[in-house]
Amino acid sequence: MDFNLSEELIAMREVAREFAAKEIKPHLDKDEKEHRFRPELVKKMADLGFFGCVIPEEYGGNNAGHLASVVITEEIARVSASWGLPFNMQTMGPGLTILNWGTEEQKRKYIPALVTADIMGCFAITEPNTGSDVASMETFAAETAEGFVLNGSKTWISNAHVADIGLIYAYTDKNAQPKHKGISCFVVDLKNTRGVETRPIDGKLGLHCSPTGTITFEDARIPKSALLGPKGEGFKICMSMLDCTRLSSAARAVGVARACVEESVKYALERKQFGSPIADFQMIQDQIAQMKVEEEAARLLVWRAACKKDKGERNTLEVSTAKYYAGEAAVAAANTAIKIFGSYGYSTEYPVERLLRDAKSYQIVEGTSNIQKTIIASYALGKRK
Repeated sequence: MDFNLSEELIAMREVAREFAAKEIKPHLDKDEKEHRFRPELVKKMADLGFFGCVIPEEYGGNNAGHLASVVITEEIARVSASWGLPFNMQTMGPGLTILNWGTEEQKRKYIPALVTADIMGCFAITEPNTGSDVASMETFAAETAEGFVLNGSKTWISNAHVADIGLIYAYTDKNAQPKHKGISCFVVDLKNTRGVETRPIDGKLGLHCSPTGTITFEDARIPKSALLGPKGEGFKICMSMLDCTRLSSAARAVGVARACVEESVKYALERKQFGSPIADFQMIQDQIAQMKVEEEAARLLVWRAACKKDKGERNTLEVSTAKYYAGEAAVAAANTAIKIFGSYGYSTEYPVERLLRDAKSYQIVEGTSNIQKTIIASYALGKRK
């Protein structure tokens, strides 16, 4: 598979790198300490076309492709994993899902506004008692003559309390067999629907500039036009969405792993012990080499999955492989970076402690590492094709 980037894509990568250096990095320490989310920064990213890569021009995108999206995402996450998240909240999640499953009216109403960040999006699967077992969700949408009435609660939802719209997954038939055939998907106006309450979740380990919260529905009435795709196809819609959002998460993990390598190299060349830079010591060289190999391998897996998607081919196995490996590589790189930095790695004076806190999320979000291994094993054992 040819991974030579086009001149256009190289230029897009440089724009993203410069944006991260000039718009994110100078304010990052303060923003992290204050757990500050800046909507204006999301708008600036949109203005540069970052969210339009996977969207056709007719809906406001630039159609640059999934490879372009993951390359740009890595550059942003290299500086701040928090600011890599809007790619999923705008178009890798809601935007693409509406494109693939929505009516023409839904596409024209929501996708251009998500691309430009005139509205902010989210998607809600996880519940207090529902994580990896998606089919165990309890949120229910009762159908009425006018539409649906939503009741239930979602938690650990990125963008929950800042999003204008959300893709909400809920049961419409609790007696369906198999059970997951009773799930449907809805596009819900979170700001203007009575019975919808959102709250932030405080005290996260990492991703401090990325808002996370809960969404509660109490007799929330939504119109029939809110239904996305056929009723009862929500589980299928959800899995197709995760193939896209997991890919973006994997790209962010690569960005974090790369930051760990770069910070470690810089420190090893500057830090002196026993009269020499610690970069001269073989154990340090061994650690950096291992980090670098895993970073490069993770990137190639991400790019392979993206290229397959750009060819219009199903890439579930490739995405899970990339998501699993990149997440584990990011955590391993951050752990090693702290060892290289020693006591300074344990302090907030250097960024590697933040990189470790942020990296841990990639073993959890969009399906845990164990879920990815379950998917990979199912293909290896011939249970899925």
